[in-house]
Amino acid sequence: MIEMVDNPVQDLWRIFRVMAEFTEGFEELASVGPAVSIFGSARSKPDDHYYKLAEQTASELVHAGFAIITGGGGGIMEAANKGAADAGGRSIGLNIELPMEQIPNDYQNISLNFRYFFVRKVMFLKYAHGFIVFPGGYGTMDEFFESLVLIQTLKQATFPVILMGNDYWAGLVDWLKTKMLGEHGYINPEDLNVFTMIDDVQTAVKIIKDFKEGPSRRGIDLPSGMKKM
Repeated sequence: MIEMVDNPVQDLWRIFRVMAEFTEGFEELASVGPAVSIFGSARSKPDDHYYKLAEQTASELVHAGFAIITGGGGGIMEAANKGAADAGGRSIGLNIELPMEQIPNDYQNISLNFRYFFVRKVMFLKYAHGFIVFPGGYGTMDEFFESLVLIQTLKQATFPVILMGNDYWAGLVDWLKTKMLGEHGYINPEDLNVFTMIDDVQTAVKIIKDFKEGPSRRGIDLPSGMKKM
C-alpha cells in the first residue's frame, strides 16, 4: 500500500496561484459596473428555445445597463455572451480549466481563465446584482443551490435569483415545497421566497433592475431580511 504524503512546497505554490487568480479577477471585474450572472447548460444548441431566450435576456439586460457574466463555454453561456456582445455591452466569460477541455465561446470581450472552481464562484457572486438560471445540469444546479445557501445563511447580501423556464424547474420547486419543506421541515417557508420562477424576459429584467434601484422604488415584494447589495 502506498502512503500519500503531502508536499508542503507544492501546497505553498498552490496558495500563490489561488492568490493570483483572485487578484486578476478583482482587477479585471472591479470596473465593469452592475452585472448579472447567467447560468445554464453547455449542451444547449443555437436552435434550442432556451438558447434563444438566453440570448434575448442578455441583450435586454445590456440595454438596461448591466454587464453579463457567464462561465464562458458553449450552450446557454455562449447564447448569453452573444446577446450581450451583439447589444454592445460588456460580455464577460469566466472560463475554467477542465480535464475535458472547455472551449471558450467567441462572444466574450472580457475573458478570464481559472484553474480553481471556488475562485471562479467568488467572481460570479461578488460582482452580480442578480442570477438568472436557465435549464442545465449538475454545474447549473450547483450554482443555483449555492446562491440559495448564501442567501439563507446571510453570508451574501441578498440578490434576485431567477429560474428561467417554468416547464424545466416546476418539478424541482414542487419537490422543495412538498418534500424538503412540507414532509421534513428541512427549510423554512420563507426560504422558498429567495428565488422566482418565470418565463418572461421583461419580468426578469424588471426584477433585477428594480432591485438595483433599491427597495423603496421596487415594484416587487421582498422576503424578510432581504437587503440591497
